[in-house]
Amino acid sequence: MPAAASPPGATRTNPRGPSAWAPLARGSFRSLWLAQLGSNVGTWMQTVGAQWMLVHQPNAAILTSMVQAASLLPVLFLSLPAGVLGDVLDRRALLITLSVVMAVLSAVLTVLTAADLTTPAVLIALTFTMGCGSALMGPGWQAIQPELVPREQIPAAAALGSLNVNVARAVGPAAAGVIVALTGPGVVFGINSVSFLGVVGALACWRRPRGTAGTPERLRPALASGTRYVRNAPGVRRVMLRAALFVVPASALWGLLPVVSSERLGLGAGGYGLLLGALGLGAVVGAVTVKRLRTVMGAGGLLASSTCAFALGTAAAAVLHQPVTVAVLLVVTGAGWLYALSTLNTTLQLALPAWVRARGLAVYLMVFMGGQGIGTLLWGLLADGAGIPTTLLVATGLLLIGCASLARWPILGLTGTLDREIVAPWPEPALGPSAGSLDGPVLVEVTYRVAAERVAAFKEAMSSLAVSRRRTGASHWSLYRDAEDEGSWVEVFEVPSWEEHLRQHEGRITGYDADLIQQARELSEQAPAVRHLVPPPV
Repeated sequence: MPAAASPPGATRTNPRGPSAWAPLARGSFRSLWLAQLGSNVGTWMQTVGAQWMLVHQPNAAILTSMVQAASLLPVLFLSLPAGVLGDVLDRRALLITLSVVMAVLSAVLTVLTAADLTTPAVLIALTFTMGCGSALMGPGWQAIQPELVPREQIPAAAALGSLNVNVARAVGPAAAGVIVALTGPGVVFGINSVSFLGVVGALACWRRPRGTAGTPERLRPALASGTRYVRNAPGVRRVMLRAALFVVPASALWGLLPVVSSERLGLGAGGYGLLLGALGLGAVVGAVTVKRLRTVMGAGGLLASSTCAFALGTAAAAVLHQPVTVAVLLVVTGAGWLYALSTLNTTLQLALPAWVRARGLAVYLMVFMGGQGIGTLLWGLLADGAGIPTTLLVATGLLLIGCASLARWPILGLTGTLDREIVAPWPEPALGPSAGSLDGPVLVEVTYRVAAERVAAFKEAMSSLAVSRRRTGASHWSLYRDAEDEGSWVEVFEVPSWEEHLRQHEGRITGYDADLIQQARELSEQAPAVRHLVPPPV
């Protein structure tokens, strides 16, 4: 049988793909991955120390949930500005600066704890401040991953990124449980402070590939163009929806596990660390098997399975009292968490072009981490009133409902397969000697000549092109037909400024967008005529 034709703009890759470990053969990826692993281990050790300081306080369910919420909620209001900074500034310099700040904040927490000055209020306040630092680092850190590996290795790099977090979850909590039990939480806070220095060193040694910096955008237009892109990218929006439907109910287990460990299972700090270690061990197993399962089940099937696996662990924490049984089931739950994160992250990384990658990832982190932070807080409040078992069972039900909703709102089939390499299919527009204001909006008119038998195909092509124009910078778009000449069609779109329109020409048109433009032009009987209208001189 002949091979099926690829859809317009789709990239062609080896169906077997590279090895799951291939990115680690690249020195820059490997050194940053190892530095991130050390930092993630330190972060998880600090999380265990912070939560264990509060687990025996009155209203422990609310306090431990507040600690986790304090570390995650800053994403809601800082992630998008952080994405803008990650796209317009040097990501390497930005990440080095923020890593130094995080090391200092963790050192302050260490000193206060050693002096016995870390009250619940102080702990939550410092956790929130460090959460702000993490929120500012997140989009830039994720956006550098495609600069470290070729496109065909991005799925493997995303899976290794998730593996990194979850290996840390397996090692950090278990180690923290022992250290806290022997010495108290101050030591783990100090270890976390030192761990950031490894990240600083790895980033300082890394040199970004030439051509990745480009001319930076101004902050306000960059913010507007990033949000406009996400609004007009159906595949990206669907990934955001799936992330929200998974993470909000899943956050119940993360927020309430310290109290489940202490009150329901009768475990100490070491036992709680081992439960988190079981989740991390499951994620390591998931990272080893995710490529094979994604090939067999596809993104939708894998996401459904991962949601059911996490629902299983949440229900087990609600109804079981045997620590060993719960720990075994949490291994399955950890694998489900890895499958979900890897599926969502890989799909999004492949769907976003380089010029808006940090901003798109920032919106994703806003949904994922912000949803986890809000969910954790709400589940803590519900547990305080309704009890932990009831709260976890409600979360289990919502996870299963979210799984069922995949039949109605699946991940769109072509998401992550379209050509997102930047091309420059347009010649740069010329300016006349008496051009008007270049600061105001630019109105672009493209006139096509379309035969009657091609009108239906032309309208369909223009419908897809309209979304592309909005994604790449247009704030308004319309299509008109000449009332006196039925064969003449005029596409009209407005761009906020001449600078923004030049960016459409120079650095925002991907291979997929170029294919859409070409399809529309081929349906015209003659080369389309283009006019650029600007406000008159003042």
